[in-house]
Amino acid sequence: MAGRFPFELLDDPVELSSFQGWSEQVYHDLLALKRGELSSDEFDAKYLCRRAILVLDLTGFTESTMRGGALVSFLRILDAQTVCLPVLRERGAQLIRTFADDIVALFSEASGALDAALDMHERTDHFGRGNDRAAECCVGIGYGDVYSIGPNLAMGDEMNRASKLGEDTARGGETLLTEGAYQALRAREGLVVEPQTSDDLLFPYFRLERGR
Repeated sequence: MAGRFPFELLDDPVELSSFQGWSEQVYHDLLALKRGELSSDEFDAKYLCRRAILVLDLTGFTESTMRGGALVSFLRILDAQTVCLPVLRERGAQLIRTFADDIVALFSEASGALDAALDMHERTDHFGRGNDRAAECCVGIGYGDVYSIGPNLAMGDEMNRASKLGEDTARGGETLLTEGAYQALRAREGLVVEPQTSDDLLFPYFRLERGR
């Protein structure tokens, strides 16, 4: 790339992967795609897969840090992880990742993600009784095609939607579904959801009624 730009461009897959965004192979294939040496269909065949995505966030993280300090927030995260991570394993999550007060889990089917969300709400409710530092779970669930790349092995539109619902939109105790997740779950007996719209979102979503 020397001479094309008056500044350095980093295009070495090995060095790019050292920053832990994508793997060396993914960088190699993306650069090949950019150069026209790999087709979009070939890239999709290698990395595209269908997954259910569960994104969990905790309520009050910023407020608890400001009021009680970082250690109080760390303990709230620890409490939530000790409750929620066993549920995700029990419900068959294929991948589980934690970052700060977030948990991301992948499932082969949307039903597994939904069962995990319901169990986590129930257990955190039980755990929180009499616990003044307990936090509630905010959950977003998506289902659809994603690229099996990146730290969570799920990147793409459905991952973005599930993350937006779980991290920014859901309130404490809520489970929100993308349209893809709703379509995958709509035949489930006893499922009661309410269609939702928001000026802050560019896509429709559904709110799951608790206790179902």
